[in-house]
Amino acid sequence: MSDKPLRIVHSEAATSFGGQESRIFKEMVAMRDQGHYLEAICQPNAQLATRLRDAGFVVHTLLMDGALNVARGILSIRRILKQGGFDVLNTHSRQDTVIAASAGRLAGTPLIVRTRHLSSKINSLLSYTWLPHRITTVSDYVRRVLLAKGVLGSKVETVHSPIALPPMPESSTLRAELGLAASDVIVGCVAVMRSNKGHEILLEAIAPLLKSRPNLHLVLVGAGSPTYERVVHKVSELDIASQTHLMGARKDVPNLLVGMDLFCLATKEEASGTVFVEAAAHGLATIGTNVGGVAEMVIDGVTGLLVPKDDVLGFRQAITRLIDDPALRKKLGQAGYTRVRTEGMFHIQTLSRNTERVYRRWLAELAPQRYA
Repeated sequence: MSDKPLRIVHSEAATSFGGQESRIFKEMVAMRDQGHYLEAICQPNAQLATRLRDAGFVVHTLLMDGALNVARGILSIRRILKQGGFDVLNTHSRQDTVIAASAGRLAGTPLIVRTRHLSSKINSLLSYTWLPHRITTVSDYVRRVLLAKGVLGSKVETVHSPIALPPMPESSTLRAELGLAASDVIVGCVAVMRSNKGHEILLEAIAPLLKSRPNLHLVLVGAGSPTYERVVHKVSELDIASQTHLMGARKDVPNLLVGMDLFCLATKEEASGTVFVEAAAHGLATIGTNVGGVAEMVIDGVTGLLVPKDDVLGFRQAITRLIDDPALRKKLGQAGYTRVRTEGMFHIQTLSRNTERVYRRWLAELAPQRYA
């Protein structure tokens, strides 16, 4: 039984598509490639539902908001679980955990797993202790947060989120687009423009450097209102518009990363921070904030530099150090490239192997007569 392909169903209440939903999508595709069977349960207008269907998955849809839909959802999902004969139910958000995990308990699903994607404050342990059997987290930092709240360590495993590893582009169009020379130094940042991503901290840190170094440029890739508008205002206020380039949302991020010399993100909150890994996968030294799971993505002094949260001077000093020392910048970038591309910690195949490992171990613990 331990080698038999698993039947797995994921539930997600969110209707938007961000990092959490991207992780679910990648995980489902990776596990299917490993030979397992997967379905999903989403809300009718969820972007994840559309993407999963386009990828060939069976997706069940039902409304999850409101007390009446909670009761209906429990009954509907119980039926889905019973009919599907699933070995594993994996929930992801509080709302779908309340509904789907309750249904899983009623249906007798052998293993119910809750994945915690966020580093924000946990207000209730209901969806971590009473409803699921076990929990996975996207970083060791998030795991420690749960343990501090009283969740048993034996019930929580970290399974780091993967990144897609496309081939390294041979060249980049970035400098040609911006009219920059090969001798110009580009500090880049790729992130959705939200207040917790720290764009204004980065701008304050780099502004004096831009003014004193004509060949230094800052490239910001990403969009999101109203933060984008605040960033535009800040750039004007600091008088750095001529050397600050706002690219908006782009679909060719690997192409842009290859054109940069250094990656920097002054994030204020991060459960993991896989964007640092994506930058490292393209040979960039990285500068990040020592918050959440970022220290698991950026090895301080080895693949990049870590700075305390909201430390404008600290970021300025780190940026100065790396733009003034190309050899160190190259050394850190190469170490990050090797860690990601060669060692494979963040490969999608690593995600699927680790996920299958914890699923099978927990199934053997909870239902040894069927799975041991």
